Amino acid sequence: MYQHTRLTTTSSFNFFQKFKNFDYVLLICILILGFISLATMYSTDGGQILFHTKSHFTKLAVFTLMMLIISFINIKYWFSIGYLSYLGVVGLLIWTYLFGITSSGSQRWIDLYFINLQPSELMKIFIILCLAKFFHRMKIENVNSIYTILTSLIIILLPMGLVIVQPDLGTALLIAISGIAVLWFAGINYKYFIYTILGFVISLPFVIAFLKPYQKLRVLTFLNPDKDPLGAGYQIIQSKIAVGSGGLFGKGFLKGTQSYLEFLPEKHTDFIFTLFSEEFGFVGSAILLIVYAIIIYRIVAIGASSRSYFAKIFCYSFGAAIFVFITINMSMVLGLLPIVGSPLPIMSYGGSSMLATMIGFGIVMSAKVHSQQLIA
Repeated sequence: MYQHTRLTTTSSFNFFQKFKNFDYVLLICILILGFISLATMYSTDGGQILFHTKSHFTKLAVFTLMMLIISFINIKYWFSIGYLSYLGVVGLLIWTYLFGITSSGSQRWIDLYFINLQPSELMKIFIILCLAKFFHRMKIENVNSIYTILTSLIIILLPMGLVIVQPDLGTALLIAISGIAVLWFAGINYKYFIYTILGFVISLPFVIAFLKPYQKLRVLTFLNPDKDPLGAGYQIIQSKIAVGSGGLFGKGFLKGTQSYLEFLPEKHTDFIFTLFSEEFGFVGSAILLIVYAIIIYRIVAIGASSRSYFAKIFCYSFGAAIFVFITINMSMVLGLLPIVGSPLPIMSYGGSSMLATMIGFGIVMSAKVHSQQLIA
């Protein structure tokens, strides 16, 4: 009887201790970002609670709860499934290639009845998990060995190839960025990155030659959107007009004319920042960027305080990946980069993107809760 009581007390203490170890600054910022995304989605539905708002709220609630559950799971578990989770997502990508749902000429989704899953979004996270485990036990002198470089390239190029054939070049590049971030923080010699960049620049004309017509059109539209203002350049031109018309303080919530007069197609997905910027202006956009900056800072800080090298690499790489995803999305809607189909984390409508991001946040929070946990 006494032993049972002692075990119960210990178990309760462990639970409350884990809860106490949460990074509440990160959690609050994620919740604020979720609230902002929900309000913006409400605006895309014209100030009514319609399909996108309901769906976004449901996914946000379910995936936030899932993130909290993941946070309580020992970081050792995420280390143990590093390779298995990567192979599982590779299997899903193969399944997508063979039996996936085709929409707008691309075969990227699997119908799971309750959600159309896009495995390529999950790969952005699980490639970091896999490579973080790969480099965890590696001796410093072996980091730049030929075996390490080739194995890392295979881990990165395999899912890239499976995503490119969907076709989805933009997401394939984002997966590569996630993987490259791990290589950078793991200590791969910078000369390999220089060689890779030079090789990419040299091969760029040949790469462009193999692009599909719509991909070439995106590049040409980026270089000169005014060439076809009512066709290929329409989206980016209207996007820049909307952002510019927001001014310093914006037009006000639910008062974005570009959005409400339907000048902005697909404003609930990759171009969600355009609508937000029009309604809340420079000040609102700056506040949104500050929230993102605090999130990234807390992710990096959690990595720095973790005793586990695996947790450090994952947090640093995930923080870098989130920074790149945000930068690419905002640069894309401002016309500074070609349109590559990069969603804005949490803000953009899309279950797979939010699922992957929340899994990443959950693993980071697990690293915080179990920051003193060593992994042999």
